[in-house]
Amino acid sequence: MIHEVDEVLRALFRTDVLEGAQIAVVFDAPTREWAAKVNAPTINLYLYDIREDMRLRERGLHNEYDARGVVVARRRPPRFFKLSYLITAWTKRPEDEHRLLSSLLACLLRHESLPSERLTGALADIGVAVPMTVALPPPEDRSFADVWSALGGELKPSLDLVVSVPVTESPVYPVGPPVTDEGLRLGFTDHDPQDPSAGSPARERIPGGAELPIYGRQPGRPEPAAQEPDTGAGTGRGAGRRRQAGIGRRISEERRG
Repeated sequence: MIHEVDEVLRALFRTDVLEGAQIAVVFDAPTREWAAKVNAPTINLYLYDIREDMRLRERGLHNEYDARGVVVARRRPPRFFKLSYLITAWTKRPEDEHRLLSSLLACLLRHESLPSERLTGALADIGVAVPMTVALPPPEDRSFADVWSALGGELKPSLDLVVSVPVTESPVYPVGPPVTDEGLRLGFTDHDPQDPSAGSPARERIPGGAELPIYGRQPGRPEPAAQEPDTGAGTGRGAGRRRQAGIGRRISEERRG
């Protein structure tokens, strides 16, 4: 992502600011040794800081769909990272440097984000805006004087450009198969699995090789005989028949293939 932002900024400055002028656009650290070797007009974009933009962080997960529109995976939304550039102009005269900085500032103020028509590679594939800000006050935890001190150079007029670039690298969580209408089917039957005279229920083979019993009316089995009317209480054979007659229709389950 970083090198793609570099190329967009280089192309933007060469087209909208320099307009064919023989001025180099580089990304070197402007140290004292480097400055001593500069012998031609140069615009330097030094990337001095990279940190996440917490204001743009989103929660939750984004769905990924296949060609049929079915969710196949979920992943975290893009996270934005701030790329901070220290922009300086290097010429023989301070007036020319100020003129260059003025043109660069005017160019950057015309855009709230990197021009979408100039985005390439992964930045173009993501399809989201790449916001940027210019010349805002520095954060409280650092100052531009500290940056120049770290570089070992002298303080020089500069522009602070911050580009919030999206990064999509995150874990992908596959989802389970879609829910269909296949599964268990409930039905009613007059079969009593506790009746020893009923015999073993039929069995059905399901995918995977297992066999499950099928409860219910079996083809070719005669209708159950009518039960004797209840003539009184008791605990003998008549009472057993009455308990069987009171069973009624039972709920069974039949598994689909």
